[in-house]
Amino acid sequence: MKQYVFTILLTAAVTFVLSWVVWRVSLRYKLYPGIRDRDVHTTPTPRLGGIAMFLGVLAAFAMSAQHPFFAIIWSNPQQIYALLGAALIIVVIGVLDDVWDLDWMIKLGAQFLAAGVIAWFGQLQIYTLPVGGMTIFSSWVSFTLTVFAIVVAMNAVNFIDGLDGLVAGVCLIANAVFFAYSYMVFRDTGASNYFNLSSFIAAVLIGACIGFLPMNWSPAKLFMGDAGALMLGLLMACSAISITGNFDPAMLGDNDQFGRSQLLGAFIPILLPVVVVLLPLLDFALAVVRRMSKGKSPFSPDRKHLHHRMLDMGHSDRGAVLIFYAWTALASLSVLLMYIGTTLEWPGDYLFGVAYGIVGVAACLVVTLPPSRRRGPASARPAPAPESSPENAS
Repeated sequence: MKQYVFTILLTAAVTFVLSWVVWRVSLRYKLYPGIRDRDVHTTPTPRLGGIAMFLGVLAAFAMSAQHPFFAIIWSNPQQIYALLGAALIIVVIGVLDDVWDLDWMIKLGAQFLAAGVIAWFGQLQIYTLPVGGMTIFSSWVSFTLTVFAIVVAMNAVNFIDGLDGLVAGVCLIANAVFFAYSYMVFRDTGASNYFNLSSFIAAVLIGACIGFLPMNWSPAKLFMGDAGALMLGLLMACSAISITGNFDPAMLGDNDQFGRSQLLGAFIPILLPVVVVLLPLLDFALAVVRRMSKGKSPFSPDRKHLHHRMLDMGHSDRGAVLIFYAWTALASLSVLLMYIGTTLEWPGDYLFGVAYGIVGVAACLVVTLPPSRRRGPASARPAPAPESSPENAS
């Protein structure tokens, strides 16, 4: 475990230092766009933080290549190079968009290219679906499903990038829970080495978010932009695929080995990776349906995202962000507690996690429905910036 802690600290330190450097350089050479009508901030703010986050991730992988404890994740170096190459593609296209505002079709094409690099050259694919031990026999189905999952995850994370500290905090919570889950899965299944690609990616992303959050907390000095948000979504998808897409179907059918609950043992591997990004996925799905029902592109900007609605209710910017944190922690920890309860044979198995979820929903509704601070009618406040979608930077 201490090697993972070191990875988190290293990534956080490199990301923080480089975020400060990127911020200073951006201000010195005016590498930031002007204020737009839809922006919340009133001071021109650089949005190249994704560069610092990517370099922090790169530093962590470089360290792991020299560390004997992480030798197992380099047993297939082609997979690592494909993952980092795909992240580089996303960061480059994201930076270009943050500076010059590229057409959304170009950015979407780059996303499919990056996902294809991971699935084709890296061979990091969804080979099994952990629902009753289902196995995908068609290589093209596996490839297509993997690419689709990665692109959806990238855009889901990118779509909620509309408030200071929102994406960094939500992804920090999600990856912390997923790290705990992936670590325990390898422990509970009798693996001799708990160091695996899934846990390592989650630890690296925890560090990147911790290192970037001080520069991004309201009022933000630096935005992560498309480069950072899309990279987080890509790597989170890869972390989930590397564990949930490669379970041994025989193991999933053994409830003594993988959870004592027949229901939970069958669905937890695919449920938790989805739940940890439930709010981004929900916001993404609602946005796509909303826009396409009006005959618009699913990537056309609007001001009807979940965080926009909370602002319209009267919540402050920070209040809305903290509410998102609370819902993310509630959903992800509830499912994690269900898994822990079944593996440790708690009384009622997963009922403790269900009880936690019920109480948590009630508590979150109390702070969500009534606004934390009235700021007048929605028309009296400036319109928040839309998500850092393929049309917009954060």
